[in-house]
Amino acid sequence: MTFEAWLQSRLTAHGFACGPIDGVVGPITVAAIRAFEASRGLPVDGMADEVVVRVLRETSSAVDPETAAAVDRDPAEVEIEKIGLASLTINAWPRQSGVSAFYGAVGTRQTRVAVPFDFYLSWSKTTRVKTISLHEKVAPSADRVLQTIAATYSAAERKALGLDLFGGSLNVRKMRGGSSWSMHSWGIAIDFDPERNQLKWGAPKARLSHDDALPFWKAWEAEGWLPLGRARNFDFMHVQAARL
Repeated sequence: MTFEAWLQSRLTAHGFACGPIDGVVGPITVAAIRAFEASRGLPVDGMADEVVVRVLRETSSAVDPETAAAVDRDPAEVEIEKIGLASLTINAWPRQSGVSAFYGAVGTRQTRVAVPFDFYLSWSKTTRVKTISLHEKVAPSADRVLQTIAATYSAAERKALGLDLFGGSLNVRKMRGGSSWSMHSWGIAIDFDPERNQLKWGAPKARLSHDDALPFWKAWEAEGWLPLGRARNFDFMHVQAARL
């Protein structure tokens, strides 16, 4: 189960129906998030941020305890239990709270990953980027995704989507407005076209929220990466090898 499907399951368990549990955060799911936020006295913005996720993990009175407990379980743990760890093909990346234990110190164990298509700095669009710095644990996975992107989209399609614009990978810094390390600090996050996918932009304003970006996101999700835009309806530029 992806984070998006888990989100829909939890909202449904709390009595806020999202329609089919299909892992696609569309208008119905966003409306359910907003209704849930309003019911809990949270800021109503339709974004599944850390506060919303924490409250969603609380037991719901809308369903019986057994059902609530089943829905509340960590999706990766459920998946491993169902099919067996040996046959698990999707990477079970750690939660954000556990990245230090899994990846080590910030800025360490980096390697270079070649980008198999034309890639340019988003802030200097004539500057070519041939390789990006990523943590050694995620590098093979990212390489497979980049190869898939190259095979799925033509150069013109990548340019139209902004998949040819690099917003950053390794960057040892704190999260915006916070004291915790950004996921970029471990080289386990990548940003694409930040100009057209600004931090607080949701669907449909963010370019990568459109339907033609779906194969791009599915490629990352197939490797267990978390697209924040699809999970939380903001920060569509960002994908990370860590769960919320």
